[in-house]
Amino acid sequence: MATMSLRPRRRSGVRNTCGTWCIPVAVGILVGCATLLAAWTGDRRDAEYSGWSSGPSLGSGLPPLRTASSRARRQLSPRGNTNSNIDTYTRVSVAPRRDMMMRNTNANTYLGLDGGGGQSTRVHAIDAQATSPGTSSSTPTWTMDKVRSEFVDFFKTKKAHTFVPSSPVVPYDDPTILFANAGMNQFKPIFLGQLDPSSPLSTVTRAVNSQKCIRAGGKHNDLEDVGKDTYHHTFFEMLGSWSFGDYFKKEAIEWAYELLTDVYGLNPDRMYATYFGGDEKMGLEPDLEARDFWLQFLPASRVLPFGTKDNFWEMGDVGPCGPCSELHYDRIGGRDASELVNMDDPNVIEIWNLVFIQYNRERSGELKALPAKHVDTGMGLERVVSIMQDKDSNYDIDGFEPLLKAVHKAADPKVGEYQGLVTGEDQEGILRDTAYRVVVDHVRTLSFAIADGAMPSNEGRGYVLRRILRRAVRYGEQILGCKKGFFSAMVPVMVDTYADTYPELRERAATVQEVLEDEEKAFSSMLERGVRYLNDLEAKLIEGKTKTLPGTEAFYLYDTLGFPLDLTQLMAAEKGLSVDVAGFEAEMSKQKKMSREALAKQKTAHLGDGAPVELQAEQTAWLKDNGVKVTDDGSKYEWDVKVATKVAAIYNPNSKEFTDTLTKGENVGLILEASSFYAESGGQVADKGVLNFGDGNVFRVYDVQMYAGYVVHIGRLEEGDTLRVQDEVTCSVDYEHRRDVAPNHTMTHVLNFALRRTLGDLVDQKGSLVDSEKLRFDFSHKKALSVKELVEVEESVRSIVKRQLPVHSKVIPLKAAQSINSLRAVFGEVYPDPVRVVSVGAEVNAMEESPSDEKWGGYSVELCGGTHIGNTQDAETFVIVEETAIAKGVRRIVALTRGAAREAEKRGSELKEKVDALTKVALGEAGPQVGALREEVDAAVISAALKPTLRDTLSGISKKVMDARKKELAKLTDQRIEDALKAAQDAQDAGRPAMVHKVSLGLDAKLINKVANAVNKAFPSLSLMFVSEDEPGSGGPVLCVAMLPKEAVEAGLVASEWNANALEKWGGKGGGKPNSAQARASACDDVDSLMQIACDFAQLKLSSS
Repeated sequence: MATMSLRPRRRSGVRNTCGTWCIPVAVGILVGCATLLAAWTGDRRDAEYSGWSSGPSLGSGLPPLRTASSRARRQLSPRGNTNSNIDTYTRVSVAPRRDMMMRNTNANTYLGLDGGGGQSTRVHAIDAQATSPGTSSSTPTWTMDKVRSEFVDFFKTKKAHTFVPSSPVVPYDDPTILFANAGMNQFKPIFLGQLDPSSPLSTVTRAVNSQKCIRAGGKHNDLEDVGKDTYHHTFFEMLGSWSFGDYFKKEAIEWAYELLTDVYGLNPDRMYATYFGGDEKMGLEPDLEARDFWLQFLPASRVLPFGTKDNFWEMGDVGPCGPCSELHYDRIGGRDASELVNMDDPNVIEIWNLVFIQYNRERSGELKALPAKHVDTGMGLERVVSIMQDKDSNYDIDGFEPLLKAVHKAADPKVGEYQGLVTGEDQEGILRDTAYRVVVDHVRTLSFAIADGAMPSNEGRGYVLRRILRRAVRYGEQILGCKKGFFSAMVPVMVDTYADTYPELRERAATVQEVLEDEEKAFSSMLERGVRYLNDLEAKLIEGKTKTLPGTEAFYLYDTLGFPLDLTQLMAAEKGLSVDVAGFEAEMSKQKKMSREALAKQKTAHLGDGAPVELQAEQTAWLKDNGVKVTDDGSKYEWDVKVATKVAAIYNPNSKEFTDTLTKGENVGLILEASSFYAESGGQVADKGVLNFGDGNVFRVYDVQMYAGYVVHIGRLEEGDTLRVQDEVTCSVDYEHRRDVAPNHTMTHVLNFALRRTLGDLVDQKGSLVDSEKLRFDFSHKKALSVKELVEVEESVRSIVKRQLPVHSKVIPLKAAQSINSLRAVFGEVYPDPVRVVSVGAEVNAMEESPSDEKWGGYSVELCGGTHIGNTQDAETFVIVEETAIAKGVRRIVALTRGAAREAEKRGSELKEKVDALTKVALGEAGPQVGALREEVDAAVISAALKPTLRDTLSGISKKVMDARKKELAKLTDQRIEDALKAAQDAQDAGRPAMVHKVSLGLDAKLINKVANAVNKAFPSLSLMFVSEDEPGSGGPVLCVAMLPKEAVEAGLVASEWNANALEKWGGKGGGKPNSAQARASACDDVDSLMQIACDFAQLKLSSS
């Protein structure tokens, strides 16, 4: 795919390397001139309009004629495509000959000649309307308004269509759709034969307009694509023409071609037409009628069939529908682009869809023929304007230019202007331009929708609008650096750009802006809360060992905080999380009360049925207003200490209020004056433990979170009746739990260091999880680590463990820390000042005194606020148990320390001994053991470097066993053939038409077919099935091969059905031809029963004939 970006236009200078005469040819509509030039130009089917085209010589001694359009000069700048026909190009400074050029004042184009890809020569327009490459004109001739008006005028004036104004984007009388998503929506009563005779539309048989459309919900939903490319929009205008029981395919196709070529002046050599290729399941034949009409204008190579997905148009789950024919246009030209049609290529885009409505989709799914046949054509205005204005992107046309300028003015100056980037290595630039596209698209959508009466809300179309607004605001504020309120401030620009065509925008501008202002303010406040909530939730998910945000959580964000689902998905993805969309949708179907209860249970499973404990802006503000100081947690890095303190506040999540007293059994959050508990942070799980008070009273701490400096101890009162604010308590951390966590954290640092030594300095941390069971480290790397690399990394970490290096930490000024040679920090992380430096093996004091010393490159040095061991020997050992990809260019390692690592080493040694022993066993005895041992290896938690080595060894043994077995079976094949021939003879002598015979040839289909062919040749009238087990009597895999005579097939016995029926009970699958097929089941515990079923089926089919 070519990079979609704005780039310098290549100005054509005089170049004539072949000595060729290059004459600029543009002719008027005079028939004489056309005839003359037709003789000169001849057939230019490949070169025309892609660059420069070669025609036959102008006469004796004259070189081939070269012609070019204004667009052709632009195409000399390559877009991932070269045209072998382009051998010269020129810029002629002399004035064109008047007898060779004439302006068509009606279409405002220059007319030229084209061979039409082998068709008869036609006069058509060369695109001189758009601002030509290399010119400085700021206003294109083919403006959006002009393209729209020319379309309407063509059908209204020349084709006797009635202009019907666009309906509102809110379909008030159609509950089946959220928004008008196509021009035909307002005409549905006509299509269904339900139109009120008193309706103004009752006398209309042909109609034309430009319909305002929104596709952001329901069946037709472009929201997720907006911003990611240059041609999708949530709001767009659909240029449409309709026939209500009047003309049909012939006229629709002819007039579409006429408009595009004669009025718009588009090059037919770049056009591709598609038609419906039929659908057997739906019982629909290919639309050959449409195909044949197109073949009058386009060669067969550019008239292409497609299936239901692309060429059977349906407005929604129910309603009018029918086959359609799409017109696609190649922006580049001079090539065969048929393979790019319907492939989402930005340079080969669909511009017009001709729908031939002849059915109605019932709620049952059934298609019913409509009372009359209708035509519904729709052409995306933005797309065709981009072509007419010679733009690579819809967002570069005049309809978006004022909006993009307004966004740039509102954006942070450091962000830069819109450049049109979609792909490439400049990820920052792509994100910036995605944000530009999102904002300008969404402000159009919301302005038109609100002007037409829709309002953002939490239901239906209102919910869709709210999510659109919040998506735009978030992109604008967080990506472009726009200030709060920027979005609603764009409404005046919107009105100035579109109100001349749609005056309702000007009439309701104040309302539109007011609604957007209110929504924007509400979202800005909610966004801050939601971001904090997601951050807290991310930590909880990490603790729960999952990277999937549950649907119940997504629903909570939607229901309580007002987060649209796609915004939650976007923000979750940035944290490396996915969202359970199916779960979200399930929750949407439940009552809000029930869903909230389910959410609370999930979030506090270890606390019983209590509500989740979290402090948001309201709660932290209360604490500050009531004089509660932030928690002193300076002792959180100390070991085996007990800190005496007081209860500063008690938060009850059920009432969402602070209380003075806590009773037994309640799930609450305690804020203490001081604490030795480590709160979850930086990928490390929180401490656990208890708070002791009074005479044997205990508050059990299950989780610890930090909110605005307040350490919240989450848990419940286990022993004692009450706990009050200002009661004295003693923090008793579960240090045994921490002793399992801390080594994993320290070894995460050492692993980071080892990866850089093995893979290079391009390795960057992308995320981590540290708990009591394992460590997980995500890092940037383009490919999987080899076994050699895994061994090297693992041994590098183990060597540091064995060296018993001390682990040092110190809080120093951030600037001083950042000056230390080879210090590692997480990219994008915001660190405090001063900051804590953790070093494995070297003292931080020494680093602070001599920060640039190169020897620090030999140590692990990081900024970190987590808890760590005092010496690497406390980790005991280290084992990498998993190495996988989690995203493009991002790998993940899971590793173990201490007891879990020792257990993995032990298990690995045991399996290695078993595998080594198996290599020494005779192949006949090894065979049955290989599969079982392979399952053990696959399931084992062992070194990720050892596991593939053991698998490879087992695969080698398995191959030797299979090879030996094949040789053995091959020797038995002749005997199997002899046995089968005897059985077939017996069947024939007994007058049986079919035989089901067991052979013992394993799963070797080649050998079994050899037997079947031999028997079939000797007994051609006999229906045969051969059954073979992988291991006789094992209950394992079984293979069936069926071979039938023609007479049996005609009688109703089909080979594939025979196999399927025999294996159905055991879940067998297969395929083949009616007279020969094979199938297998992964396990069969009763082969005799299988054979009996096969006999009964054959007897039933053959006897019934």
